[in-house]
Amino acid sequence: METQVLKTNENSIEKAAELLKKGEIVGIPTETVYGLAANALDTAAVRKIFAAKGRPQDNPLILHISSLKMLDEIAAEIPDLALTLAHKFWPGSLTMIFPKKSLVPTETTGGLETAAVRMPNNEWTLKLIEKCGFPLAAPSANTSGLPSPTEAEHVFRDMNGKIPLILDGGSCSCGVESTVICFTEKGMKILRPGAVTVEMLREFGDVEIDKSVLSKLDSGEKPLSPGMKYKHYSPKAEVIIIQTEDCSAFTNYVNKHKGNKVYVLAYGTEKGIEAKQLPYGKTAEEQAATLFASLRKADEIGAERVYVRSPHTDGIGLAVYNRLLRSAGFNVIKL
Repeated sequence: METQVLKTNENSIEKAAELLKKGEIVGIPTETVYGLAANALDTAAVRKIFAAKGRPQDNPLILHISSLKMLDEIAAEIPDLALTLAHKFWPGSLTMIFPKKSLVPTETTGGLETAAVRMPNNEWTLKLIEKCGFPLAAPSANTSGLPSPTEAEHVFRDMNGKIPLILDGGSCSCGVESTVICFTEKGMKILRPGAVTVEMLREFGDVEIDKSVLSKLDSGEKPLSPGMKYKHYSPKAEVIIIQTEDCSAFTNYVNKHKGNKVYVLAYGTEKGIEAKQLPYGKTAEEQAATLFASLRKADEIGAERVYVRSPHTDGIGLAVYNRLLRSAGFNVIKL
């Protein structure tokens, strides 16, 4: 199969819609990461996503919609709090979990009777969903387990020959996947952190953080959200998180462990680092935007080990740390 890469415009959106209506899968841009899209209501099309990614069948997919009317068509129950959050954060990086209607196949939901739904903040992808007239199931458009793609070129490297089309919408502005929440009697629970932060959500009710955000699921426990169960976002290189508030301690440690194929992701405020560095960022927002691209770069240059300074965990920093934990397989050194 030949994989085309086309810039997002009216013609390419029309072509993508035609392919999706025929049951094909297409790489699409969003503000978070690039997605691998198919008709969420077409079992055969959804199976193509799992096959192209090499994704485990029990890992649920997120349904991407373009209107609240579409939400009403797939969600069996919509709490008032969900509508409040939708009006505040949609289009945007918030995924909410609802009991699903029967037209949503369990292949899309990883065998669950609930559906994870969001409205992406990308004008071309919203136009694409509108043209299709159905929600798009769209996990990250990467080979399962590798760092998520934030550029069309990243998608091409993983999906060339596997899918017919990639829509190139430029760099993703956010850089990490959406926040995923479910609703509780008291408010909401965060299953995966993202750009819609704990602090933002607390303005609207009680917020609980699921234990899986910072630790592994228990053996046999079923994932309620993408990103909970499996090792994710990981380059071929060994990733090691260094947790410390002391800049000099971090610098001394990575200098002591430097090597030809050893690289470092540092804040940029540390002085005297002698080891080779990859882009990371001083702020959590910069770290979110550059993390996956830098982990992919590590593979390109043949890195064997990457030391990463642990981010602060307030705001979007919690999302960065969550992705790093899974990238590193929970390999954390505390100094």
